Amino acid sequence: MRVIIQRVLEASVKVGNKIIGEIDQGLLVLVGFEPNDHLEDYSWMSKKICQLRIFNDSEGIMNRSIQDIEGNILVVSQFTLHATTKKGNRPSYMKASPPLIAEEQYLSFLSELSSIKGSTIETGVFGADMKVELINDGPVTLFIDSKNKE
Repeated sequence: MRVIIQRVLEASVKVGNKIIGEIDQGLLVLVGFEPNDHLEDYSWMSKKICQLRIFNDSEGIMNRSIQDIEGNILVVSQFTLHATTKKGNRPSYMKASPPLIAEEQYLSFLSELSSIKGSTIETGVFGADMKVELINDGPVTLFIDSKNKE
């Protein structure tokens, strides 16, 4: 399981011309799954996301979490996070979970994240052609892989 986390002042996701999910200050989380991702990965990643101290305190030091600031989270599925670009110029997505498995993983992850955060999580539409808009704050952008816990 891989995520890109962006600290945002605001973010939204559209399908067609309709806004499906939107947040003000918080985190935009792009998430992709592999077939061997399971509840342990979702739980670990959810805790990590909720506990990351990447928001500024009163002294301007990144020392506060999404929980501390009572911020929002917008999660958007993105299978391309598992692209392999080793050969040629066309990325391969063979490592990404097939759509039917990935959708179940996505829903399980959302459930776990919502439970740990203690509030509703805004989302896109799994498998849809989505347009994501954001104002990255900082900019602060992190990449986390549940199989490579650095």
